[in-house]
Amino acid sequence: MKKSILAVIALVLVLVFAAVSQTPAGPKHHVVFQLSEPEGAAWGSLIIHVNNMRDALAKDGGSEVEVVFFAAGLNMLRKTNTAYEARLKQLADAGVTLSACQNAMRLMNVKTEDLFPFASQVDSGVAELARKQEAGWAYIH
Repeated sequence: MKKSILAVIALVLVLVFAAVSQTPAGPKHHVVFQLSEPEGAAWGSLIIHVNNMRDALAKDGGSEVEVVFFAAGLNMLRKTNTAYEARLKQLADAGVTLSACQNAMRLMNVKTEDLFPFASQVDSGVAELARKQEAGWAYIH
């Protein structure tokens, strides 16, 4: 009886080990960017920095990236901002989360339908940055 129980336990452990060893670990790096500046140099450099960082970290285990847009930076996610639409869509298609602050949206009277469809939303941009930092994400301002 004891040998049967031990055999079953050993089999279960082997199956669990096999399943765990085949499960991808996910990206090694987690990075959150902040964009709160009005249109200008920061907007163009944001896209360059995100792409450069993702390329560099791809060689080192990959990355999960979120950009949090609030204050005047929220305008970068508006549908009327066609100058950056294609580049932002490329980031979103590559897995970068583009998060609009709902507090800024309320303050600026921006509705969900005013944003690019690939944008997500967070309750508070500053709180999102704090949560990510508490979870160990690198913070880029």
